[in-house]
Amino acid sequence: MRTNVTVLVLGGGRGTRLYPLTQFRSKPAVPVAGKYRLIDIPLSNCINSGLNRIYVLTQFNSVSLHRHIRSTYNFDAFDNGFVEILAAQQTLAGASWYQGTADAVRQNLRYIQQPGIECVLILSGDQLYRMNFNEMLATHKKAGADVTISAVPVASRDAAGLGIMRLDETGRVVGFLEKPRSEQELKHVRTDPAWIDAQGIRSHGRDCLASMGIYLFNRETLVEVLTKTDYEDFGREVFPASIRSRHVQVHLFDGYWEDIGTIRSFYEANLKLAAKVPPFELMSADAPLYSRGRFLPPSRIDAATIRGSLVADGCMIEEGATIENSVIGLRCRIGKNVVIRDSVLMGNDYYQPPDEFERDASNGQPPLGIGSGTMIEGAIVDKNCRIGRNVRIINHDGVDSTEETEQGMIRDGIAVIPKDAVLPDGWTL
Repeated sequence: MRTNVTVLVLGGGRGTRLYPLTQFRSKPAVPVAGKYRLIDIPLSNCINSGLNRIYVLTQFNSVSLHRHIRSTYNFDAFDNGFVEILAAQQTLAGASWYQGTADAVRQNLRYIQQPGIECVLILSGDQLYRMNFNEMLATHKKAGADVTISAVPVASRDAAGLGIMRLDETGRVVGFLEKPRSEQELKHVRTDPAWIDAQGIRSHGRDCLASMGIYLFNRETLVEVLTKTDYEDFGREVFPASIRSRHVQVHLFDGYWEDIGTIRSFYEANLKLAAKVPPFELMSADAPLYSRGRFLPPSRIDAATIRGSLVADGCMIEEGATIENSVIGLRCRIGKNVVIRDSVLMGNDYYQPPDEFERDASNGQPPLGIGSGTMIEGAIVDKNCRIGRNVRIINHDGVDSTEETEQGMIRDGIAVIPKDAVLPDGWTL
């Protein structure tokens, strides 16, 4: 059945809640865990599930995403696998940009109307999880469903920010409520934890089932829905309407799942990956994560102290540096006696030539990297930043947000240094 499945990965909208990380890139292109990009997560799940006919729909700030996909996902010519980009474009049939997730698929229906396609799997490009989609396909086929949606059990207290489903005793979705807040609203969408336990998943008292935004459609169902309506969004329009007129089945998932939608969620998800027992394990013999091969040297660490952190390839960490509970990205250059705590450093796209490095240092211009004596705590430092000596990047006052400057800002309580920023010696947030 896998050979009859086509995958559509939605490349995301403007990503305003992740700004300034999305100032120059789309959400799926945002680096995660030091060496990956968010798009690597759904694409790796597809490859590990034997699904290798994949389209990625893109629109905003997509250059770096296109470059990453083009240089990473090249399949054997004999298995007919591909990862192709479907960028928003003006055509004779329409001159508008994608107006939403459903509209993006509608504008590319001709690609899923090709012969031999029975099912269409629709994924988000900005979620962190590991799933075997063969299990979802089995649920879909066994139930004889028109649409199957993945759901994760959550407690009522966590339901206010999610779309919550109501089921019958067979697991068919019969109701849906977006972001229920009151007790009266929750009453109509609660699921008996005993039913969840009976499906082989331990509920631990969790009494709501939240949509993960992962949809499996019969091809003909999807085509009919999109051609006979003008719905623009799957979560707000297509899915609720399908519940009323189609057989929509739930597929339960009980692994780690995080929707990377805000600066705070991005920050916390990265730091959790650096924990001694992370909720999402990067190392997996059965389902590895794939990314671009960069052929970088091993990281060099000279008399530094590193605790509970991830350090990517190609870094140079000098003596006296202390790194705790942090993620250090590719090609980071960290000077003497630098202190980095509870922070995410995305690294650099290139190495600075030695002569340029020395020239900048002698001219008082911070070279690429982190200067000696600098302290970074509770922060996100984007790529290619030049941070001088004895800089302090710490949200001492615990403010939630500040106005944007070229050097940095605070969002969701997190200090964020934007891409290519230059912070002179002694600069303080």
